[in-house]
Amino acid sequence: MKRLILSLALLCASPAFADDIGANDAFKTIITHQLQAMAQDDAATAYSDAAPNVQQLFPTPDVFMNMVRNGYPPVYRNKSFKFEASGTDPNGRPYQRVGLLGADGIRYEAIYFMEKQADGSWKISGCVVAKVDGVDA
Repeated sequence: MKRLILSLALLCASPAFADDIGANDAFKTIITHQLQAMAQDDAATAYSDAAPNVQQLFPTPDVFMNMVRNGYPPVYRNKSFKFEASGTDPNGRPYQRVGLLGADGIRYEAIYFMEKQADGSWKISGCVVAKVDGVDA
């Protein structure tokens, strides 16, 4: 239920933030970088794309990768991914939606929350993944 509410809130959110400041390309670059690192089991690189709040929760690259492997299988291994809308949620958090075709052949939607760093770069501060119901692979 929480995922449904979150998805509905994000669908209603304005994409103005990400589009206005050109962050959309930065979001795509960092998410692609992390997904490629995960596909190669490069824990250190995937971990480097995570925001400090994520790194505090998962204090080493191996702990982080284990969490992704066990908790986010379609992010860890997917057949393909496609960028969808970006914007800000009602709390002002920038996000990027990504469609995933999981290794299991099921379609998923990932919502990546992004955080701007003091140096102006972007990092991934969280991710929510849900199966897309009623859509065939």
